[in-house]
Amino acid sequence: MTKVDLKKTIPTYSAPRGSFEVVDVPPMRYLMADGHGDPNTSDQYAEVVAAIFGTAYKLKFFSKTELGRDYVVMPLEGLWWSDDMAAFTTQRDKSRWSWTMMSLVPEWIDAQHVEQARVAAHAKGGSPALDRLRFEELHEGRCVQTLHLGSYDDEAPVLAEMHDRFIPDAGLRMRGLHHEIYLTDPRRAAPEKLRTILRQPVELAP
Repeated sequence: MTKVDLKKTIPTYSAPRGSFEVVDVPPMRYLMADGHGDPNTSDQYAEVVAAIFGTAYKLKFFSKTELGRDYVVMPLEGLWWSDDMAAFTTQRDKSRWSWTMMSLVPEWIDAQHVEQARVAAHAKGGSPALDRLRFEELHEGRCVQTLHLGSYDDEAPVLAEMHDRFIPDAGLRMRGLHHEIYLTDPRRAAPEKLRTILRQPVELAP
């Protein structure tokens, strides 16, 4: 059985380092759950991540054994926002952040499969956030993105350049939510080796 790695087959799961690119992101479906506050100190954040991956691995096992299709569980992703976007750039105040954490699900998985996996994760004494987990399509369309190498706390200058220079210079304006794709597991890599795609949905400026 061939194991599919969607990071290698979906073009927007790669991005250039040191420059920005404009891409068209197709509709994709994710396991999602929401929260608020500093992800480094919030029990809520840890519970959400545990719920997402507890369900994601149940889905992978189901797909392999029942559907005959194996795949690599996709990395954690996050949509981030605040009433004042300076909380992400100049101020970096994580207590003011709101977020939706998520993980991509292959196109052959449907809502019934997800519910079966969620129930199975619950039966194993999974995260209390399983009750808040949802299966939802996200259609971002036109986006600007780049690959950031290094600590999450070093993203601020890159985001400021993206928001304040590249996007307006390209005749675009921001819309939607800031999106991060964590290609590296922070539990297994030094901060300077973390690889993160930074993505911002955009539209033509008036």
